[in-house]
This record gives sequence, structure tokens and C-alpha cells, in this order.
Amino acid sequence: MGTKKRVAIMTSGGDSPGMNGVVRACVRMAIHMGCDAYCIYEGYEGLVCGGDLIRKMEWHDVRGWLSEGGTLIGTARCMAFYERAGRLTAAKNMILNGIDALIICGGDGSLTGADRFRAEWPSLLEELVSTGVFKADQIAPYQHLNIVGLVGSIDNDLSGTDATIGCYSALARICYCIDLIEATASSHSRAFVIEVMGRHCGWLALMAGVATGADFIFIPEKPREDNWKEEMCGIVHQHRKLGKRKTIVIIAEGALDREGNKITPEMVKDLLADKDGLSLDTRITTLGHVQRGGTAVAYDRMLATLQGVEAVKAVLEATPDTPTCFIAINENKIIRKPLVQAVLDTKEVAKAIQRQDFDLAMSLRDTEFTEQYKSFMMTTAGQLDKEILLPEKERMKIGFINVGAPAGGMNAAVRAGVAYCLSRGHEPIAIHNGFAGFARHHGDKPLGAVRSFNWLEVDNWASKGGSEIGTNRELPSESGMETIANLIEQYEFDALFLIGGFEAFHAVSQLRKARDQFPSLCIPLTLLPATISNNVPGTEYSLGSDTCLNELVDYCDKIKQSASATRRRVFVIETQGGRSGYAATLGGLGVGASAVYTPEEGLSLDMLAADVRHLKEVFAHDKGQSRAGRLILINEKASKVYNAKLIAEILRDEAHGRFESREGIPGHMQQGGVPSAMDRSRAVRLAIRCIQHLEKFGRNAHNKVKVDPMSATVIGIQSASIVFSPIKILEEEETDWANRRPKAAYWLGMKDIVDILGGRPKYQKPEADLTGVKAKDVKRGIEGAV
Repeated sequence: MGTKKRVAIMTSGGDSPGMNGVVRACVRMAIHMGCDAYCIYEGYEGLVCGGDLIRKMEWHDVRGWLSEGGTLIGTARCMAFYERAGRLTAAKNMILNGIDALIICGGDGSLTGADRFRAEWPSLLEELVSTGVFKADQIAPYQHLNIVGLVGSIDNDLSGTDATIGCYSALARICYCIDLIEATASSHSRAFVIEVMGRHCGWLALMAGVATGADFIFIPEKPREDNWKEEMCGIVHQHRKLGKRKTIVIIAEGALDREGNKITPEMVKDLLADKDGLSLDTRITTLGHVQRGGTAVAYDRMLATLQGVEAVKAVLEATPDTPTCFIAINENKIIRKPLVQAVLDTKEVAKAIQRQDFDLAMSLRDTEFTEQYKSFMMTTAGQLDKEILLPEKERMKIGFINVGAPAGGMNAAVRAGVAYCLSRGHEPIAIHNGFAGFARHHGDKPLGAVRSFNWLEVDNWASKGGSEIGTNRELPSESGMETIANLIEQYEFDALFLIGGFEAFHAVSQLRKARDQFPSLCIPLTLLPATISNNVPGTEYSLGSDTCLNELVDYCDKIKQSASATRRRVFVIETQGGRSGYAATLGGLGVGASAVYTPEEGLSLDMLAADVRHLKEVFAHDKGQSRAGRLILINEKASKVYNAKLIAEILRDEAHGRFESREGIPGHMQQGGVPSAMDRSRAVRLAIRCIQHLEKFGRNAHNKVKVDPMSATVIGIQSASIVFSPIKILEEEETDWANRRPKAAYWLGMKDIVDILGGRPKYQKPEADLTGVKAKDVKRGIEGAV
């Protein structure tokens, strides 16, 4: 056998939440692939200094790293690496340690330095030989340096990827802080100017503005018009006239006006507090480095883990002719892209801003960035723009109804939909407590279940969890289809906007099928999926699923801490999700589970036996580290027999005193309290798109609706696009009705990565159940039935 490949992992530049997840994934995947894994401590400084800053890592060395913030292997500025002499020393240290494959997680500056290092590598080797540091035969195995980059940045500022590692964690921290500030702002009727990071990229400021329902934002890519002072004061004045007690203005640190002059928080504060103007009691809060701090949210853990795994594969598959690549996420897929082009595109944004070519700067950002900016403007300033009001005859009466279990982001979606309706002149009507409330309580006195929205009340819903208008699992058929049809006619609804999970999907299907019998149902219907199970056909993402994963990961972190502190303990955690293993699988990815049991795969006695043997072996070889706790995640419907309690008892009995086991059931905690920043911001964008889709049909569109398959749809994120799918096609071709889930799911392959990084040995897959006539024949013992 030849010498094992040696792969080194390094973090560089500013730290970001999720970097430790990258290191863990790279170390364990490298070992899984038969390589030696090394960590270079203190970034490029460690590469130049060498010695004990370059360390070989074992499997157990990165245990528990997923839940740690910052970067445990450190990062530091290294002026020496800017000079050739420093890079020469770095090359020498790599050869001394036998390393010729390098994975770097950092920002665009760090990755640019890495590419330059690779380009110089042949000349550096020549110099090391010519100066007598090495002989030619010593450097022969290291003729080519393979480098792969991962983007760790809270700013989400690198072109070519939908998200960078750490950006959603930073956004979550910002939204959390703003939620806290809003409480005191409302109490004292104050204004707050909140400065967030982002010198050349306004992503954090923009998404925070959308997610929190801020009154005004300043971002580098899109300065407000020349009269930004009048515009801001006009919007804030109007909001105060409506009765708002708080004013929140978010400003990116790189904010500029149209002339390229810097706009500072102090300028904004002085304007809001001007005694001759708004005269608001105004405070400034600069969030600073709290935005970088803390543990990574579930999405960043998933991203860090999947990209780390791909980086190891990429660096091992690279040839001398392969351009230096970085690992990106596009269209929900982890892919490799040329690094140099991405860096050039990123720098072009900063140049465009410097040239005051702001239209180009916006165009260089992705579609979501541009659309979210439009969403923000529509929900905050839309009602002030009389030009977008529709003529009276085109204005619609749109019913809003939540169906199914509560999910994070429902209220944010309702708020955004109502704001858009009001800006266009539509009449948004709340149907409280689902179809049950509609059918049986619409005429209650003094308040019926059908009533107009109060904008001042709705405006505060951006950060509220649950469902403020109530929700119910009852289907239209259970409420009485004739009753529902008559009520839609009675209240003269022109369209229905549904938000909910699989029950809402089923409801739209029932309403569509009943149109021939009840003509009043010939109105446009669209569903915005919202469920922690993420099991609605037609979309890869549902509102609430991200909130659920954050709650589940947070719960598991605490449980794992207990398991580690008490030593030699396994916790079996039961997740919700119906017959969809999404939460269990991605939760397992985010907490480093030893095993995950899902309904899609099933669970058998052989699987349990293999996992018990594995855990016995793990604890037998435990070297005394404090991070000895283990987690197993089981979906609530993974098995008809085995549940969390029973599995924990089996483990306890089979351990024979070698280790302990306990079950944990987070239950409805997984629905979350305050919705995640991702769920809130996406809720706004998707809700506005839904109302825009409905208004295309206009009023009195019965004949058009009857023949147009797009009159009953589900909005979804498929790949990187927002897509409306006809419910008829989804219900007939893409729905597993028996299991209440889509027939295909993009995330199913992630379970293999959970198993690999958890060190789980291969096991025999459960046998599929026999059904129908075949099952009957086998029971009768008919020959050949098996």
C-alpha cells in the first residue's frame, strides 16, 4: 500500500458560526475515505509557523464540535503570508508534514490567497530544492497542491452561492436583538437606529428588515432616492399616524447615499430626533460582534456539514489541471464552482458601488436579494404609494385561512399578504380557526369568525409564533362542502389564500374537485405550505420547518450536554414529522446523531441489534473524554412497535451496566416560539407572490377558473426558483397519499452522511411490508408467493 493521502483543514479570515461543523465534517470524512486528517491552527499563521500548530486529528478529536461557536482551531491575520518568503515557509511546513491537499474555510480574501499559493506552488518547490532545504526526491510526491475552498462569512457576500456558512446564524442573532429592542421601543414610544455589519453587502440589513418588519433600511447596493431624508421621515410619520408606538431603522455599516457619501447612524438619529421634525426619542444600537457570536443555527450546521463532506471528495478527486474550486449551494444542491470567477464577480459588486452604478450592483446580487428588497418596500411603504393602487373594478376580496397545525412564519405570511392587499386596494379578510371556524362560527356575536384585518394589530405579527387568526385540521368535507361553498358565496370572496400543511393541501384538492358541483368554488385558490414536517408536495421547503429544526437542535444540544456530563449515556429523542423523516434526518445532521430512524426507511430488530453492538463498542473504547454522550433520533412514526421509550429500555437492558440510556420527547416544543429569521423572511416573499398570483385572475373569473389548472395551486421553492404547481398534477402524480408526503424528497440522501459522520457501521435495511393479495398468499403458504 502507498502512503495515505494527508488532507489538512484550516479556517481563515473572520470567524463565522458553522466553521467547527466544517472542520468536524472534513476530519471525519477524510478518515472515512482512508486519509490522514490534519488541522492547521491559527489560519495562515499556523501554516507559516508550523510546529505544533499543524496537528494530526483523530475521529474523537472533533466530537461535540457542531454545537460550538466561532472556530476551535483558531484564525489569525498573517502578514507574513502576504510575502513570498512567508509562502515559501508555509510550503516547507506542508512538505515536512506530508500534506499536499488543503481545505480552507474563510472569506473571499482568504480563498484568493489560497489560489495564489496553489499557482506559486511549483516555483516554491523549485526554490526549496535550489536553496538546499529539500532534495529533489523529497519533494517528488508533492509536485501538485490541491486546494478547495468553503465560504465562511456572515455577510453572504460571495457571488455564485445562495448562502455562505454563518450568514443565517448572524441573521438569527440580529433578529433576536431587534425583537428585544422592539419591546422597549414600544414601551417608551421610541425610535431605534440599529447598525448591522455589511461594508459592501446589505444582505444582513435587508433580510433583518424583512424579517422584523422594520420601518426603514439602508443598504450599500440600493441607496434611497436623493430625497432619502424626506422619504424616511414621510414613512415614519405615516406609521406613527396609524398608531405605531415604535420605529425601527436598520442601517448597514456600508450604507451610502446616491452620491456615494456615507450615511451614519448618528445622521439618521439626528433626523428622527429633530425638534422641528418628527421629534422622536431616538437611540442608536450598534450590534457589533454579537452578530458573529454563538452557536450555529440548524441551517448553517447542515450547510457546513454537507459542504465539508463535498470538499473532501473534491480535493481527493482534483487533478493538476483542475481549477481551484469552492463549494457552493445552488438550487438546494451542493456543487463545485470555479473560485477565481466567484471572487472576481464578488469584487465587481464593490466596484459598482464605488462607481455609484447601483443598478449594476443590485443586478449582480441573486434573484432572492432583489425580490426581498421589493417585498420590503411593498410591506412598509406600499400603502403610501398611490400609483400602485388598482382601479376599483379590479380590487378583490381575498380570504385568508390557516389550515393544519401551527408553524413558524404563518403570522409573518399573513402580515405580508395583508400589507400587499392594502397597498393594491384589495380587501383582505381573516377567516379565524380554519374551516371549522368558517363553517360554525362565522355568524357568532359580537365577533364572528369572518372579519376584516386591523392593520395596526397585524403589523406586530412579524415575530409572533403560532397562528394569530387560529388554525384547525378540519377539512372542507368535514365542515360540509355545501356549507363552505355557500359561505364563500355569502361573503363574496374573489379568492382564497391558504397557509398550512398537508391538511391545507388536501383542502385545496377537495375544493378544486367540488367546483363542478358548487360553482361558487370557482375562485382562484393558492396554498403557501407551512408545516414543521415539510411534507407538502410541490415544494422543498415549508414555512416552520426551519424553526422546527432550530428548536430541535437547541433541545438536543442541551440533552447532549447532559449526556456528556453524566458520562456513558445515550439519549433517544423522538421527533415530530408525521410520516416524513425530514426533521429527524436534518436534526441528526445538525447534532451529530449516532443513528436516525425514519418512516421512509423503517426500523427493524436487526437495525436495533446492530446499533446496540456499535454503542457497546463505542463505550468500550471510550478514552475518557468529557464529550462521551450519544444521541439517537427517531421519528414519531418510524415504527408501529418501536418508540423512543422502548428503544431506550432495550439499550439500557442490553448495555448490562456498561452505559445508561434515557428517552427525550420535545413534542410540541418543535413548533417553536419566535419563528426563525429564515421562516420570517421567506414568509414575506412567498406570501406576496401568492397574492400577486391570485390577483391575476381578478374578480368574476368563474369561467376562467374552471378551465385553468393554475387556478388551484401550491407555491413552492423548487431548486432555487419559486414555482406555482397546479394542485391537480401534484395530487395525481407526486403525492403519496397513504403516507401524507411527496413521492420524492431531495433530502433523503442526507441520511447516509449522518451515518458516515456518526461512525455508524453498515446495517441491513428493513424488509418492506407485503401488501394486498401477495400478503394474503404468503400467509396461506402458497408456494412461490415470496
